[in-house]
Amino acid sequence: MSDLIFYTNPQSRGRIAHWMLEEIGVPYETVWLDYGPAMKSGDYLAVNPMGKVPAIQHGGAVVTEAAAICAYLADRFPEKNLLPPSSHPARAAYFRWMFFAAGPLELAVTAKALGWEVPQNKSGFVGFGSYSDTLNSLEKALTPGPYICGEQFTAADVYVGSQIGWGMMVGTIEKRPLFEAYIGRLFARPAGQKANRINEDYLKSRKE
Repeated sequence: MSDLIFYTNPQSRGRIAHWMLEEIGVPYETVWLDYGPAMKSGDYLAVNPMGKVPAIQHGGAVVTEAAAICAYLADRFPEKNLLPPSSHPARAAYFRWMFFAAGPLELAVTAKALGWEVPQNKSGFVGFGSYSDTLNSLEKALTPGPYICGEQFTAADVYVGSQIGWGMMVGTIEKRPLFEAYIGRLFARPAGQKANRINEDYLKSRKE
């Protein structure tokens, strides 16, 4: 049994963490959980009291939330080079855009999906300000390229790219040319493709 256990559902944000696990390339055990009683069972609530996925157990540590899992794994396995060196200026961009995607971007696209309208004179009350400001800021950050931190692919790309890719697929993020080019580079990575195949194969097996 691996000391790294991954709890997920193929139709969840667990796909983000799954991609990250494939990027680090270390053995892990997958526990597939259905929505409903399985996620709310006493055993799983002991792992994540929210009763949601994804989550990982690594030795005695538990990490939940897709962005935190990406950041934790990059930090725990530094030899995989999925975060910039501490002395490099790109380290600041890594933290900045990882948490930008987990905060303002996540809320902006959620608000759009649910039809929430922020009054123009109340934009200061919400972390994303406005939907257009959020996407414009993200586009500016990606303009130097090829990745969110510059030349190095990092765990921040796994998380930021997953948010953009999902948003463009469901229509909550505009299909801007720069976003599409960025996602094209990311989704060509073997680790992401492998994680996607695992999830699709699991879904297929459940239907048979």
